Amino acid sequence: MFSALLVMAALAIVLGAVLGFAAIKFRVEGNPLVDKIDAVLPQTQCGQCGFPGCKPYANAIAEGTADINLCPPGGEEGIQKLANLLGMEFKPFGGATVPKPKSVAVIDESTCIGCTLCIQACPVDAIAGAAKQLHTVIVPECTGCELCVPPCPVDCISMIPIEENITNWKWKYPVYALTASKQAQ
Repeated sequence: MFSALLVMAALAIVLGAVLGFAAIKFRVEGNPLVDKIDAVLPQTQCGQCGFPGCKPYANAIAEGTADINLCPPGGEEGIQKLANLLGMEFKPFGGATVPKPKSVAVIDESTCIGCTLCIQACPVDAIAGAAKQLHTVIVPECTGCELCVPPCPVDCISMIPIEENITNWKWKYPVYALTASKQAQ
């Protein structure tokens, strides 16, 4: 019996050493720039940029296949942070991307039928409820991505803009047109 335990312990040590060596030898390094870009993005996972989430959008920015001005939830502040991180010039929103005021979902309790389609659509689990029960939005968790609105069969979800007040106001980045002039020497 004791010899069986020794054999199993020896086998576990050998296999652990092999796995440790393989982890070091075959390690795949990710692009650290993607992680930095992803940290700047708002993590709403809303898809308003044309990508399925913030990480794929960060990959596209790092590869140079996407512009830095496609994230409405990040706003002008997010574009400025990305421009500073990447050493690029600030680009205002362009194309079909337009900044929206920060908003939060509100469910009309009198018409909610408890279908759970909004719960399934919410990427950040900001909607609480159960099947055939009243649902409610957890306001501090809601990112305003509007993904819960289209699946609602009774149109009981509306987006209410969040008014700026002293507790949620943020200083906006100043936007100046910078021109570089070369001086003749």
